[in-house]
Amino acid sequence: MFPRPGALSWTVRRHTPRQVEPPCVCMTLTSRRQDSQEARPECQAWTGTLLLGTCLLYCARSSMPICTVSMSQDFGWNKKEAGIVLSSFFWGYCLTQVVGGHLGDRIGGEKVILLSASAWGSITAVTPLLAHLSSAHLAFMTFSRILMGLLQGVYFPALTSLLSQKVRESERAFTYSIVGAGSQFGTLLTGAVGSLLLEWYGWQSIFYFSGGLTLLWVWYVYRYLLSEKDLILALGVLAQSRPVSRHSRVPWRRLFRKPAVWAAVVSQLSAACSFFILLSWLPTFFEETFPDAKMARCRPWPPLRPHSPLQGWIFNVVPWLVAIPASLFSGFLSDHLINQGYRAITVRKLMQGMGLGLSSVFALCLGHTSSFCESVVFASASIGLQTFNHSGISVNIQDLAPSCAGFLFGVANTAGALAGVVGVCLGGYLIETTGSWTCLFNLVAIISNLGLCTFLVFGQAQRVDLSSTHEDL
Repeated sequence: MFPRPGALSWTVRRHTPRQVEPPCVCMTLTSRRQDSQEARPECQAWTGTLLLGTCLLYCARSSMPICTVSMSQDFGWNKKEAGIVLSSFFWGYCLTQVVGGHLGDRIGGEKVILLSASAWGSITAVTPLLAHLSSAHLAFMTFSRILMGLLQGVYFPALTSLLSQKVRESERAFTYSIVGAGSQFGTLLTGAVGSLLLEWYGWQSIFYFSGGLTLLWVWYVYRYLLSEKDLILALGVLAQSRPVSRHSRVPWRRLFRKPAVWAAVVSQLSAACSFFILLSWLPTFFEETFPDAKMARCRPWPPLRPHSPLQGWIFNVVPWLVAIPASLFSGFLSDHLINQGYRAITVRKLMQGMGLGLSSVFALCLGHTSSFCESVVFASASIGLQTFNHSGISVNIQDLAPSCAGFLFGVANTAGALAGVVGVCLGGYLIETTGSWTCLFNLVAIISNLGLCTFLVFGQAQRVDLSSTHEDL
């Protein structure tokens, strides 16, 4: 029987008596029908909570890109310096991916997420104070972004570990898409509210807003979904450094001898790097390419005054507003095709073709238009199609190694974060030296298609984390 909501208890695996199980996180559990029906309210609560947690993760993460132009004016940063600040997030982000997956496999992903969220929410809220501690604005902002990356790096590996253990293969894509849609919700929230806050109260208000919401979410989870006893138990496991049982050890050699694993890593690297480049530079692209009344081409009356907050609201909101239904549709379509009898790997490759291939075409179009309307359409299409990666490579990692999906996703996302550091910095360097945004979007297309080709050739969906005596079972 599942525990009632608000009073979660812990169950113990028979083969790992010291390892605790996380509570269920969605309505598609592989347990018995009676238990699943009784746990439905709790599962729905956790699904909505994790969706909101992902939303706030990206709300905090995208605060800096929204504020980059205003902060650059206040502190005198050029494109290279702004690129350093934007890319420094990934310097920290790449260091805690594997750790987050391992801890999620060990003590439960929901507790890893809660502890890290309390820290990154606090850092976000005090970012304006750090910016004015001394005249070394660039150094302090770079440090805060590195710290933010360290704290947020554990989130998705821990989430992947949680979902891979609780969701059936035929329902993973839609479940992951629901929770993953929070990334678009968060960026949308920051774009919509942040554009207005930026105009009315200055860039500092955006950090107070996103950090405060995150801390409020942490309080809710701690108060209503997790008990103090649960957290103390998890921290005790970590403090005592209990060894991992033989059955839960990560099969390093077996995993990395498989071409499919390397294909997943390269594809995740490409997807993450492309997304991070667009997430970091799109606000600056629109601010500088369409600074005044070019909105008149889309809306002839009434005319918008220069630097209208509505114009900023549109290009910070519309792409992410499109991405939300695109993410949910990709998950629904993927699971529907698998339930209709299509092979899992065929569906995963189709999703990647949309998420990396077709999205890069629209990214290229961004560099060859001078119309504000067309740029918004192309940016929306590119960002929206990138959400198909949730139903492709993100789920394929769970197909390959459900027993250690958190660890493997951590490895793949570490590669993506490292590429993000290089990609965002390189993007700033190319823009500064060439004076053109076309080279940035060409870079996105090249990275995306390299990952797509690798996955199409070597990608598989069979489990590779089993011993040779069980691989055919």
